[in-house]
Amino acid sequence: MVDQTDLSNVDRIVNKYHGEEGTLIQILLDVQNEYNWLPEGALRRIGEQLGVAFSEVYRTASFYKALSLTPRGRHLIRMCMGTACHVRGGPRILDKIEQALKIKAGETTRDMKFTLERVNCLGCCALGPVMVIDGEAHGNLVPVKIEKILNGYG
Repeated sequence: MVDQTDLSNVDRIVNKYHGEEGTLIQILLDVQNEYNWLPEGALRRIGEQLGVAFSEVYRTASFYKALSLTPRGRHLIRMCMGTACHVRGGPRILDKIEQALKIKAGETTRDMKFTLERVNCLGCCALGPVMVIDGEAHGNLVPVKIEKILNGYG
């Protein structure tokens, strides 16, 4: 599959940093915010603009879990499976989300609406079990709440 993503905004993002040393990670984050993932063509363009080998850009992008080398849905769901969330029913909540979306953790719905990620801790232990959708925390979850919450992201 050939990546046909329009990369016209990559140059603008790279130029914002005026070629300053040590900006690769921030550039990758900004490009990901623009495209919702890091297409290979964008990584190559970043390398060309910074005078850095593609392999170095790719190595950096693949190292950080916050960066995605595969297309993600419009809404990113992060389900906490840390100790507090786990003992309070996190696995049941994750099962319900997977059932509602018809995907497993680590996958994206066919309509590219949702990507579901399983994370170790979101730092909201008092709210457990908790999931974060597009930066918004939903806590004290029970299975019957899941469909209503997901429908709110119509």
